Amino acid sequence: MDLEGVIRSHPTKKDSWKTVLTLAYQSLGVVYGDLSTSPLYVYRSTFAEDIHLSETNEEIYGVLSFVFWTITLVPLFKYVFIVLRANDNGEGGTFALYSLLCRHARVSSLPNCQLADEELSEYTKDGIESNKRNIGWRLKLTLEKYRVLQRLLLVLALIGTCMVIGDGVLTPTISVFSAVSGMQFPFPKEQHRYVEVPVACIILVFLFALQHYGTHRVGFLFAPIVITWLFCISAIGVYNIFCWNPYVYQALSPYYMYKFLKKTQSKGWMSLGGILLCITGSEAMFADLGHFSQLSIKIAFTCIVYPSLILAYMGQAAYISKNHDIAKVHPIGFYVSVPDKIRWPVLVIAILAAVVGSQAIITGTFSIIKQCSALGCFPRVKLVHTSSKKHGQIYNPEINWTLMLLCLAVTIGFRDTKRMGNAAGLAIITGMLVTTCLMSLVIVLCWNRSIFLAISFIFFFGSIEALYFSASLIKFLEGAWVPIALSFIFLIVMYVWHYGTLKKYEFDVQSKVSINWLLGLGPGLGIVRVKGIGLIHTELVSGIPAIFSHFVTNLPAFHQVVVFLCIKSVPVPHVRPDERFLVGRVGPKEYRLYRCIARYGYRDIQKDDNEFEKDLVCSIAEFIRSERPAVCVVGTEDTENGEKLTVVGTSSSNVEGIRLCEDDGSISEMVGASELREIKPPEIPRKRVRFVVPESPQIDMDARQELRELMEAREAGLAFIMGHSYVRAKKGSSLMKKIVINFGYDFLRRNFREPTFSLSIPYASTLEVGMIYYV
Repeated sequence: MDLEGVIRSHPTKKDSWKTVLTLAYQSLGVVYGDLSTSPLYVYRSTFAEDIHLSETNEEIYGVLSFVFWTITLVPLFKYVFIVLRANDNGEGGTFALYSLLCRHARVSSLPNCQLADEELSEYTKDGIESNKRNIGWRLKLTLEKYRVLQRLLLVLALIGTCMVIGDGVLTPTISVFSAVSGMQFPFPKEQHRYVEVPVACIILVFLFALQHYGTHRVGFLFAPIVITWLFCISAIGVYNIFCWNPYVYQALSPYYMYKFLKKTQSKGWMSLGGILLCITGSEAMFADLGHFSQLSIKIAFTCIVYPSLILAYMGQAAYISKNHDIAKVHPIGFYVSVPDKIRWPVLVIAILAAVVGSQAIITGTFSIIKQCSALGCFPRVKLVHTSSKKHGQIYNPEINWTLMLLCLAVTIGFRDTKRMGNAAGLAIITGMLVTTCLMSLVIVLCWNRSIFLAISFIFFFGSIEALYFSASLIKFLEGAWVPIALSFIFLIVMYVWHYGTLKKYEFDVQSKVSINWLLGLGPGLGIVRVKGIGLIHTELVSGIPAIFSHFVTNLPAFHQVVVFLCIKSVPVPHVRPDERFLVGRVGPKEYRLYRCIARYGYRDIQKDDNEFEKDLVCSIAEFIRSERPAVCVVGTEDTENGEKLTVVGTSSSNVEGIRLCEDDGSISEMVGASELREIKPPEIPRKRVRFVVPESPQIDMDARQELRELMEAREAGLAFIMGHSYVRAKKGSSLMKKIVINFGYDFLRRNFREPTFSLSIPYASTLEVGMIYYV
């Protein structure tokens, strides 16, 4: 079930320069593919607003000045120097910022949080001093007091997430379409789209069709492709600067931005939506931080990507400033500045770079949807692990084909870079605005800095982004409606699912069975106990779920060992394998009822197979071995039900603990370890199970007997018991609640994956029990 590689290969301690430079090299192919291809379409989108070039070149100089300062202020100053520091144990992105705020202000949307979760290694937080005069402390209390503010914070994070998903549709579209626009030159101007659209569609279908194979087989080519592309555009830029206009560097002065807006007025302001595209992919520097390190991403951007992009834009501006008539023949863009002799090789490299950049955003979309699902904000989806060696390479078939259809629809529907750029620009700048807002809260609540510093941050960068946002939003009817429509649909889905899940959990808490009812049944539970392990899947972290009382009161027999299994997410990126499980008893020892809580971070990958069953059984066995009478081992106590939970790691992380061995043949002796085993008759072909106990275990007879029963139950088999819920709004509910629960949530529940499929539970070993929830 676990990819133990979730603990990053580059630890938090200082890496060697060789490691840092290697990570910087690799980040070029993963992080900067999207940003590096922006020169393909920035000038083309900008000059699509009927801006005519004059002999003074104030228009092209003004655009270049805007591009230079936008790249300098947003990706370089904001992200490289500030936002990258706001990482969550090395992880970045919208959910990393939201997770930090949840831990520091207790505004988590997860309903089944426990105090034991705060003892996790990655659950680090720097507390704010409880001083009433401290503005940060008062802000923290305000957020914790008002639920409406917590909902607004969640909605803000979801809006940013929805825009990232929308970017997953628009970025591959505009990148591939702009890359193939180099094929326009042999054809008349009015026939360009008849060539570009079919070729772009073929490449997009090919790109999405290859997703289920994963990128681990060709991933080593990504960095060389992007490096070749960056070298190519920077070399062409230098050539154009010296060949056409060596004085183009003068346009870097901010004064040309003022002259540009003064001369072009409203058209110049609207063209900012095209200039905005020069920072496409900047958010990836923060979102993909978990795969690399701060220093490696900073080195790659400041030393390679930033100067290459500036030279590329300066070279294009230098060429256009001396070739005004080119706009009469071809649209102003990247390929008009490429020398004729190398245009076709550059076209091939551009298409490859666009595919690499699109691949990164598609994989990122899979990851962000997985994180939403982990935090209870998106219906369950099936994740396929495309690589057993590299963490984070996942594939979701439903989302993949949905993205492909949306990409094709946008390509065929728009058929020009202008409207694609309008749509992509709004999605990009909205996500950046969300990051700016969340970042300002992190400065106060997590960094414990002055409120004036947070206000300065949001005022300075927020003003820049608000300017671009207004220029993008004004083009609502010219393509900007696409990310708004997509985000609205995804936001409705996310919030309806989150609301229904929360209400369902509240019903589970209200209807859970009292421990006194269990004690009244006696050790036999009033039924026949048969060999085997019954895993009852529940969202509850304490108490007895109502589904168990249904079994006991309606079935004549039940399993010898019963485990209440809760698989939950916690607001940290990763949970270490040695902190994976919380194990405890439910009721007296002779009842053989256990509670096991498996904890995962929002970036952890659950790989459900036989290893999880082994880890689960071993964690219970280790709990039995280490348990002491009337002593609470390291963990936490549920005071409501008197349950004591122990932190137990996976079998691979607990070298000195109990190990589970299964085979079909004879059991050979193991030197240096004591074994509990049962010899079955040879004529019965059955899997044999044994526990390998550490030397000198000092286990009393009761514990040995309990381990033997657990071993026999594991040999007999394991069954998953899951509730099949039907959620309905209770009588007296408002009309809106009835629509959301009875129609919205029920539609999502019926049309998305059931827990048995999303958790890869064997269908033959599953028993579902229908229950009606009136919420």
